[in-house]
Amino acid sequence: MAKPLHSHYDAVIIGAGMSGLAAGIRLALFEKKVVILERHNAAGGLNSFYFKDGHKHDVGLHAMTNYVPPGPRAKGAPLTKLLRQLRLTREDFDLAEQAGSRIAWPGASLRFTNDFAVLESEVARVFPQEIDGFRRLDVAIRAAATESLALDAVPRSARAVLGEYIKDKVLADMLLLPLMYYGSAQEHDMEWGQFCIMWQALYREGFARPFEGVRKIIHALTDKYRTLGGERCMKCGVKQLRTHEGKIAEILLDDGTVITADKIISSAGLVETLRLCDDQKPEVEKQAIGRLSFVETIALLDKAPREFGWDDTIIFFNDAERLHYARPEDLVDPRSGVICCPNNYQYSGGRQLPEGILRVTAQANFDRWMALVPDATAYGAEKKEWFAHLQVAALKFLPNAPSLPALEKHTLATDMFTPRTVLHFTGHLAGAIYGASRKVRDGRTHSSNLFLCGTDQGFLGITGAMLSGITMANVHILGAGGRE
Repeated sequence: MAKPLHSHYDAVIIGAGMSGLAAGIRLALFEKKVVILERHNAAGGLNSFYFKDGHKHDVGLHAMTNYVPPGPRAKGAPLTKLLRQLRLTREDFDLAEQAGSRIAWPGASLRFTNDFAVLESEVARVFPQEIDGFRRLDVAIRAAATESLALDAVPRSARAVLGEYIKDKVLADMLLLPLMYYGSAQEHDMEWGQFCIMWQALYREGFARPFEGVRKIIHALTDKYRTLGGERCMKCGVKQLRTHEGKIAEILLDDGTVITADKIISSAGLVETLRLCDDQKPEVEKQAIGRLSFVETIALLDKAPREFGWDDTIIFFNDAERLHYARPEDLVDPRSGVICCPNNYQYSGGRQLPEGILRVTAQANFDRWMALVPDATAYGAEKKEWFAHLQVAALKFLPNAPSLPALEKHTLATDMFTPRTVLHFTGHLAGAIYGASRKVRDGRTHSSNLFLCGTDQGFLGITGAMLSGITMANVHILGAGGRE
């Protein structure tokens, strides 16, 4: 366990995820004495990587959203803003655009790429009676761009607003599916501001991925932070935040060390952070814990997806008449999910990933998975059974798909994470990937010197997480000094 080098800091950041690392870089750029405290031994939080049996696996990253190529479109784009604020370059992330993705429904399919005109033409082709409403919706979303990013925005139902423009319920569900899977902490719905942010991030800007996966982004952030003199303590968790006269006076670490700081930024989540505070026990019970968690299967193949005839980068699929986005009754809901082929990005220089990769993500029931003892036969058996179920669910939406036994003959290695895995490595209660349904857009808490960034502040996705850390550092610590 690494220990802090000092007893007092200008700022302490809880969590070395994307938002925490970005906040740390931003503060270190202004020569603040800052330390990032991380309970685990790997940075990245919800978006990390690991090695198993000689193979590299990404966690979380299907795609980095908000991609815009260099040129006129890049001016003022979120990606441009975060690179400027962190003093990083495009080369630091080595992003390659998607080949093209798809929203797949029984009897209907919509392609989309990083060119919004493709999705627009697809809606006109498949839902001609809705194209005018679709275009008016897009205009409304662009008009709401400033409002959706405002830290004091009033929450509204995305489904309710969507219904004013799109009358066909299947099209409404199809448009919601990718946005909800990539950023909604609410069951059955999505907050309108988040919907607008994710519409811009996925449909108007688009997907990209570093050739090396999420480790490229994490290494770029950690290297930058280190060169600026920032301090990072891994396997160094926070046990308690001690309050005195309305502010956090002391930070008690897991090993009993006590440090102090002028300001604290926590990326742990709203309820998770309040649970650390010694004066918030009654308030914690009033807070809703997120209910949405997921499982993901990973299959490494002996040939590239395109050799099977699979050209899509990502497929968002639903195998029911309507989209059901909620915690399932069973361990997993295989009716909808995300199929990702990381090979299908346009990597520069003809680079190709060494193995074919097929990832399938679906909604899961945290309580049901937690009821299984992890080292018992039942847990392993359920993982094996649901791995097969999700492979079969995915194969329904992959063209020229082989049978499951035929696919298994091409499978080199497999792995699967469950809500139990999410809880263990992120500390997110209930394994809630997107945290609590109520977001704290301004990042403020009951304490005058404790602020939130990341998932429960409300800017989601890898780009959003980094912008969350930047924004909270600028607003609550740097103030006018952090403006550019």
